[in-house]
Amino acid sequence: MISQTIEEIAKTLDALPDWEERYGAIIAMGKGLAQYPEEHRTEQFKVKGCQSQVWLHPTLRNGTIYFDADSDALIVKGLVALLMKVYNERTPAEILNSKDDLAQQLSLEQHLSPNRANGLASMMKQIRLYALAYSLVKA
Repeated sequence: MISQTIEEIAKTLDALPDWEERYGAIIAMGKGLAQYPEEHRTEQFKVKGCQSQVWLHPTLRNGTIYFDADSDALIVKGLVALLMKVYNERTPAEILNSKDDLAQQLSLEQHLSPNRANGLASMMKQIRLYALAYSLVKA
């Protein structure tokens, strides 16, 4: 469940003593992202509204959405990885029925710069748009 995954991530981040270490953990998540396919590094899959370059490529298989994602900035790549932990390999309905306040649930909003917060919101919006599109195709 998405809420359970968010809860687990929140506990992991909360266990770290300060935000410097939490940022380090988020950056480490980014380093663990799978290699992004070069053929998907196109304008079509670039997330609009991010100061950094962010690519998000969805694939629907057996009613589940699988994402490939990447960014050219370390902390943003970590945020991308965090989003992948939450939303990758979920059904469109799971994504659409989840709360859209991830930054608040993880207490990130007061620790992200306005540009990063906007970028995170743009990435989440794109994930939800892909889920909506796939939910309509399935119907």
